[in-house]
Amino acid sequence: MTLRLVYRFGCLLLGWLRLLARSSAAKDVEILVLRHQLSVLERGRPRPTFELGDRAVITALVRLLRKRERLALKLLVSPRTVLRWHARLVKRNWTYPHHRPGRPPKPAALRALVLRLARENDGWGYRRIQAELLNLGWKVAASTVWEILQQAGIEPAPQRADRSWARFLKAQASGMLGVDVFHVDTVLLRRLFVLFFIEHDTRRVHIAGVTRHVTAAWATQCARNLLMSWDDARAEGIGFLIRDNAGYFTESFDAVFITVGTRVVPILPGVPRMNAIAERWVGSCRREATDRILITSERHLRLVVDEYAHHYNDHRPPTPPTDHSDSDLQTVSTRPHDPPKTNRPRSSGTTGSEG
Repeated sequence: MTLRLVYRFGCLLLGWLRLLARSSAAKDVEILVLRHQLSVLERGRPRPTFELGDRAVITALVRLLRKRERLALKLLVSPRTVLRWHARLVKRNWTYPHHRPGRPPKPAALRALVLRLARENDGWGYRRIQAELLNLGWKVAASTVWEILQQAGIEPAPQRADRSWARFLKAQASGMLGVDVFHVDTVLLRRLFVLFFIEHDTRRVHIAGVTRHVTAAWATQCARNLLMSWDDARAEGIGFLIRDNAGYFTESFDAVFITVGTRVVPILPGVPRMNAIAERWVGSCRREATDRILITSERHLRLVVDEYAHHYNDHRPPTPPTDHSDSDLQTVSTRPHDPPKTNRPRSSGTTGSEG
């Protein structure tokens, strides 16, 4: 035990004598390195992590020491790690930003504007879009517009143009009105008829009247009452009226709307989809209201359809529009336990409309 203590004191004495031979600058550098390592250990992490600033400080201080002094220094990392940090700093200092060869990429705002013009105007080709961009202050070549459309997977204008009836309804919805008549059978098997109008842009429903016998005079008077309840600006904003070819929609009925500048569009025979929005509301009204209640009289039916129209216009959550032309539209598959749907003829007593 005594011999071990003598050996320890001898080692300490030799270490002190070696420190006396070193310069004060080397001692100061070693003290700074040790203090900085202590600050790293005092951060409270289970494992000391050297950030970029710590690496730069320790590397700069260690480079001031000689090799023998560097080996004798107590570091949390090996000298090879310090040299690797220094090499990274040198590489980062002398590395210049690398530019890809060729033309710079198109601005994101330009790309978004080109795609928006192409989607909202399906009849415009890349040269027409280039002309519109020049009017907006974007000086681009026609080939640039063509390249943007090709990368986005948008087909040329003749193939992209949609002339379907659904597209026409969507473009003209702000000034389009639909009219239809559907029937409801009472408890005593008396058939009552409901005349309604529906706005295509807002899907607001207006119940025009309920009667047992639909006549041309009654339908014309209901149309007059509807226009009289609107102001002039709203009535003149109707561009098209879609109706079926029933006998009670006569020339006098059409004249009521023609006088305010509305064009009457009768649907083709056997094509109820031309008035699909009105037909859809008939199905909703039947499923959610009239098929769940036993109607007793004409007054009772008027109360039910008025209440449902108020609910449909103000409280029913709207269905988000679906654009079937989008490429990202996913087809919802039926469940394996459900039988496949077939196109069955509609019953005249449950769905559909009169006329």
